[in-house]
Amino acid sequence: MSSNRTDLTTGFISCSVAILLFGSNYVPLKKYETGDGMFLQWVLCAAIWLVALVANLILRCPKFWPFAMVGGCIWATGNIAVVPIIKTIGLSLGLLIWGSFTALTGWASSRFGWFGMDAEKVSKPLLNYFGAGLSVVSAFIFLFIRSEIPSNMCSVDTTPLMIEHVVNKTQEPCPGDSWVDKLSTVQSRIVGCSLAVISGILYGSTFVPIIYIKDHSKRNDCIYAGASQYDLDYVFAHSSGIFLTSTVYFLAYCIAMKNNPKLYPEAVLPGFLSGGLWAIATCCWFIANYTLSAVVSFPIITSGPGFIAAMWGIFMFKEIQGLRNYLLMTLAFCIIVTGALCTAFSKI
Repeated sequence: MSSNRTDLTTGFISCSVAILLFGSNYVPLKKYETGDGMFLQWVLCAAIWLVALVANLILRCPKFWPFAMVGGCIWATGNIAVVPIIKTIGLSLGLLIWGSFTALTGWASSRFGWFGMDAEKVSKPLLNYFGAGLSVVSAFIFLFIRSEIPSNMCSVDTTPLMIEHVVNKTQEPCPGDSWVDKLSTVQSRIVGCSLAVISGILYGSTFVPIIYIKDHSKRNDCIYAGASQYDLDYVFAHSSGIFLTSTVYFLAYCIAMKNNPKLYPEAVLPGFLSGGLWAIATCCWFIANYTLSAVVSFPIITSGPGFIAAMWGIFMFKEIQGLRNYLLMTLAFCIIVTGALCTAFSKI
């Protein structure tokens, strides 16, 4: 009983840290131009790989399973769309859309045993369903929260990061605009929402190879027999897949740009910090998956970052003001907490 309580405590603390960092990891990039995002995603993934390398050394280099890299490849594929999503529909709306689809994909694949995984069981399935549903419903409340529109869209220092902003497409394009900045308002919405949905599905599938290896490690006739049950043992393979895939995409981008890619040196250090925060959050997510199971950790961790991002907009960047917006934020917070608690207690 004591061991079980310790695991639950560790799992919920890990969930809290992951939520805080996932909701904050793009904040260091607020004041820097990132262009079309291809250079930035490579910097982020390099930082992720370095953090994973340190974690791997701390864990004394557990066995490397190449199949776990597939999850990293899936994540990196979804990640190349992050900057276009933020530029077209804003970080808050984008994060909430991809977070919702991440939650649904990750929770459903674990709960019902998709992709060859073993179905996860919980002691209170109805409570688990209810909590997962609330985690998704809470996201849509944020769609009604609006921020002030910056008068000068060329100023990256004043462009809202946290909440969807409406771009005045009648303005002259800024120097060095990427293809994303040249889209019309309708095109931006369609492209941004579509990319967010695709990214969310990919993000929700990123742990599938690891869970598959763990499930099949219990079968003596499988090549994964005897594989570790500790999720963090796979973090280096997962991150290696991320860095390898992002490098391939960046090289393809350089070729497509005829060896003249758009590089933004001022975004390197903030990009490394952002990637480091994401990597630490992911390590916490791995721990939460191990101690709570993915069917519990997914709805909790994917529901909170949107709220944290909005908090940055209120208290740090003063992007959200007015009683109506504050009331909506409070309502969203209550639903998020209720959903997270329902999901958590479904395991107990």
